[in-house]
Formats: sequence, C-alpha cells, structure tokens
Amino acid sequence: MIEKAGKRLVVMLSGRGTNFAALQAASNQPWFNAHIAGVISDRSNAAGLGLARENGLDTVCVERTRHANRDAFESSLTAAIDGFEPDYIVLAGFMRVLGDAFVEQYAGRMINIHPSLLPAYRGLHTHRRVLEAGDREHGASVHFVTPTLDGGPVLSQVRIEVRDDDTPDSLADRLLAHEHRLLCASVALLARDPVEVRHEDIVIDNFRLAGPLVLGRDLDEHGQRTDPGRPGQ
Repeated sequence: MIEKAGKRLVVMLSGRGTNFAALQAASNQPWFNAHIAGVISDRSNAAGLGLARENGLDTVCVERTRHANRDAFESSLTAAIDGFEPDYIVLAGFMRVLGDAFVEQYAGRMINIHPSLLPAYRGLHTHRRVLEAGDREHGASVHFVTPTLDGGPVLSQVRIEVRDDDTPDSLADRLLAHEHRLLCASVALLARDPVEVRHEDIVIDNFRLAGPLVLGRDLDEHGQRTDPGRPGQ
C-alpha cells in the first residue's frame, strides 16, 4: 500500500461520526496536509465506525465491557492507537472520560472538540446550560487533552449567536456544521505549523498564543492564520 502524505491521524469516536466524516472529506482536499490512519471506537454499534469501514479505513473497536477494569481497557486503547503510529489523536465525539496516565502519554498530541466556548460549560448538556444561563453567544472549542476534563489549553474556537427561539436541539443542530469547519481548520493548522504545548500555553512558530484562534477572524477555513505574526488575541 502506498503511504499517504502528511500527518497521520487517529480518530476516536463513540457515536454517529459526523466530525469524523468532515475530517475524512477534508483529507481529500489539497490544503489538508493530513490523513486518517485509523478509526477507533469504544462501541461496536457506533455509526461512525461503520462509516469508516465504508470509506475503506482501518478500524478497531475496543469495548469497555470486554475488559475487567479501566486500566485493562486503556491498555488496549493504547495498543490500538500506537499500532497506527499517529502524529495526532483526535477525539471526535469519544464519550468516555480517560484516565490521567493514559492522557499524559499523549500530551501535546491529543485534541478534543467540545461544544462550548471553553472554559465555560465543561462536561455535558452544554446547549441546555447556555440557554438556561441566558447567554447570547455559543460555540465550540478545540483543545489539547489534559487530565482535567475539558480543561486543556484551547487552540481554537468558533462562535455563533444564540437566537431567542433556540432550543437545546436547534442550537446543537446549528452549531454542528460550525464544529465541523473548526475541527478541519484546526487539524489543518496542526498538520502545517509547528504547534507546541508548554505547560498551559500553546506556542505556534515560537509565538505564545494569547487566546484561542477564532475561526473567521484569526483562522481561515483551511487552517491558515490570518496574522501569523500575532497568533490569537
């Protein structure tokens, strides 16, 4: 098999796989200098796993229920990930909290997309919580994964307006396409530019990120920074 060019990605998912599908579509574009080496799920019935197989990708299912404890489960996950030799691991709807030791072995190489403007609304039910708080703005964040749940350094965000007639479902539906754009742009950035995590800071081309890159302001759809000399604001 001919090795594809660009950074190697492992995508981890638990459900329908819409973010995976967006990444897979982007990987066929010339501006996306990465490819999906493998897809891993913790659920054998995950729609995203079937979609990956339909796209001819290598897949692995590591089910928690088939392991005696979390350590055994995460040991199997580690073996599956390392077998693909990825440059980056992308959590794209992977709905399981991972242990500290597991996360730390991939420090600076594992990212997650979360449906809120972090650090606000970590955890679940973000759309409902935004509406209950009366916020006028919502969004999604791509962050590096650390042992703190949804607490790692934030690389990028996308923002949308909250409408008066929004429900949790309508807000989630409207945000989803923006999540896809954000994730693809963020992975393209990682594949193109030298990005490091130093303690709690993100450094790009030796510039410390002063704040998340905002899609449409600091970052375009193809992962290009609009002002490389001044990343973030």
